[in-house]
Amino acid sequence: MTSADASVFETTRPASADYLIRFAASDAGRDYKGRLLDALDLRAGLAVLDAGCGPGADLPALTEAVGPGGTVIGVDRDQEMLDAAAARTAAHRCVELRRGDVHALPLDDAAVDRACTDRVLQHVDDPARALAEFHRVLRPGGRLVMGEPDWDTLAVDHPHPSLSRAYTRHITEQVIRNAAIGRQLARLATDAGFRVPEVIPVTQVFRDVRAADRVFGFERTTRRAVEAGYLSEYQAAVWLHHLAHRPFFASATLYVVVAEA
Repeated sequence: MTSADASVFETTRPASADYLIRFAASDAGRDYKGRLLDALDLRAGLAVLDAGCGPGADLPALTEAVGPGGTVIGVDRDQEMLDAAAARTAAHRCVELRRGDVHALPLDDAAVDRACTDRVLQHVDDPARALAEFHRVLRPGGRLVMGEPDWDTLAVDHPHPSLSRAYTRHITEQVIRNAAIGRQLARLATDAGFRVPEVIPVTQVFRDVRAADRVFGFERTTRRAVEAGYLSEYQAAVWLHHLAHRPFFASATLYVVVAEA
């Protein structure tokens, strides 16, 4: 990679909280998060769970939607994330933050009317167990809305398609634990006892390499692909140089899945 290429790509991984807040504010983040919020069908007075709430990027919107009399419960296993969420929601008295894991949610049975999780199940040890927990804490007739990508759908234009395929294959096989979770959610939710009335595909298209890099971290991920043997040093240089200097196109599909208890 030349110095000119390096000026295009981020070389330092952002802190997790910073990345999540930044993505939520991006065009791609706002688009599908708006669809997820609409699918929750919130109204004043409801109790809603945000599982894996991170630094609380979505909590203010949930709070506004349930209004006076409602409750928003944010759960995360990382105390630093919860501290950031507490600072972000300090003015919202209806927000409760609890430390816990999606495999064993710190809530009673039938405790909430709505639940949501956003790009969390792709990383967990046991998605099926997490779905069972969501079913346990939702009241009868309650609604769970999940947003998860299918990393096999990541497509990056390059004159040598084999390099793009190798890059995506590295992500699906080595980087993301549950890389195909997006396509699996409807089945897993049904197996957990939910009815799945709707699956909404959201395809995100990127035409600006810098904007895409802030989501995908091309240089950092390519270096890992080289270390893992998916690309040679020469192939990595060819791949990154094209992304940096030629017209750019990439797309990926995320699925918003609506499940009813």
